[in-house]
Amino acid sequence: MSKTLHWSDADTEVHKVVVGPYENNVFVVRCKATGEGVLLDAANEHERLLELCDALGVKRVLETHGHWDHIQAIPAMREAGYEVAVTKLDAPMLADVGYDVFLDDTEIIEVGRLRLHAIHNPGHTPGSISFALENTPLLFTGDTLFPGGPGNTKSDIGNFGTIIESITDRLFTFDDNTIVLPGHGNNTTIGAERPHLDEWIERGW
Repeated sequence: MSKTLHWSDADTEVHKVVVGPYENNVFVVRCKATGEGVLLDAANEHERLLELCDALGVKRVLETHGHWDHIQAIPAMREAGYEVAVTKLDAPMLADVGYDVFLDDTEIIEVGRLRLHAIHNPGHTPGSISFALENTPLLFTGDTLFPGGPGNTKSDIGNFGTIIESITDRLFTFDDNTIVLPGHGNNTTIGAERPHLDEWIERGW
C-alpha cells in the first residue's frame, strides 16, 4: 500500500486513489495504532476499492455527498458488508445504490483512536459534508472547496450563495496551514484559497 500513501504522521495514514471517468479522489483514513480505517466516497472501480479496504482495515464508508460520480461503488461495498453513511439531506440521491446510516453535522466519527469531525457544507448539494481530522492539519472537503474556488452550483440542487456561506462560515475558520483534500484534483490549503474569496463572489462561480 506504499503506492497509495498520501499523507502520514505518527498516528495516521491517509491513502489516496483516483478512480473513474471523472477522476474522483477516494481517501482512506487509517489509525496506525489499531489498524482500523474508513473510506471517504465509494466513487467507482469497486474492485480496486475493495482491495484497498481489505488491505487497510476499512470498517465503513462515509459519503461527502450524493452526486452520482461519488457513489457508483456503493452497491459492491454494501454487498461486501461495509456500512455506508450519508447525510439525511443527500440520502434520496442514493435511492438506487442504498445506504445504511445518516451522518449529522458536528458528529464525531471514531476511526480506531482517530476522530473525524463532520461539518455540514450545503451548496454543492443540500447535504454536502466535510471532515476535519482531529490533531492533524487535514480537511476533506468533497466537492465543496477546490484549488481555485467552490464546487459547481449550477445544478438544480446547487446554490452559489449557500456554498459561499459554507466556505466562509465553516471552512475558512480553519488555520491557513490546513491542508484541503478535495473530491477531485490536487491538495490545496486554506491559506492559499482564503485571499480569493471576493474574486469567487464577483465571478459568481
